Amino acid sequence: MKTFLHRWRANFLTGLAIILPAVVSLAVVRWLLGTIANITDLLLVFLPGQWTHQNEGLGPFKWQWSLIALLLAMISIALIGQFARYYIGKKVIRAVDRLMLRVPLLNKIYGTIKQVNEAFSSGNKSSFQQVVLVDFPQPGQKAMGFITGEQPRDLSAATSGKTVSVFVPTTPNPTGGFLLLLPESAVTRLDMSVADGIKFIISLGAITPEMAASGGIPPSPPVPATAQSPIGSETVRNAPEARPAITDVRRIPGSSSASPQVHSSHD
Repeated sequence: MKTFLHRWRANFLTGLAIILPAVVSLAVVRWLLGTIANITDLLLVFLPGQWTHQNEGLGPFKWQWSLIALLLAMISIALIGQFARYYIGKKVIRAVDRLMLRVPLLNKIYGTIKQVNEAFSSGNKSSFQQVVLVDFPQPGQKAMGFITGEQPRDLSAATSGKTVSVFVPTTPNPTGGFLLLLPESAVTRLDMSVADGIKFIISLGAITPEMAASGGIPPSPPVPATAQSPIGSETVRNAPEARPAITDVRRIPGSSSASPQVHSSHD
């Protein structure tokens, strides 16, 4: 009975490890699509509720109209991006930015989100540049972080040397962390991509760069080479070394010279 329970427990944990990533991924996608749909559905507010909602306007939004609203939002975003490339579009965007930054309470949220968006944009040099190791939270203890940029000259002059800003994220949620201003000599740069560093942090160190490159399977250790005999596959064993012969020099009676007599040590 105990063996059956152990097998069932092992099989259950194995199956859970297989299906859990898929279930969590589907749940996150469903939540994300639902959140986006709640926003994009507002684009069809001008339509009668009997058309867009079930149960004659009293039920939830119909999925067909949600899909149309999502497509409409994507087209609108593309048009805004195209409009922002022109001179008039840039002027309008700056005017909207100034207006949003003058609204109390909203200016704090809007300004912070805009700065984060600009920091992590693809063409900005302030995004994560390289994975590094630093002494944190105290000397002798290492923490993985990301270089986010080099500090201006006035700050580097105040710290008597070239200073870099390093973001040390928390695990398993890397959205929070600590910002460290360290001299460049105190930073150890790693030969690791930013994506592998984020995977390492989110997985609590379980996924190493080698495992990520091989699809989650760690590389097998190398097998030591053994000498093979020319006949068959038996391992050649070294024969024991022969012991050196012991030379015993004895004087033969009646002789004026010593005659060496060799006695082998092999019995």
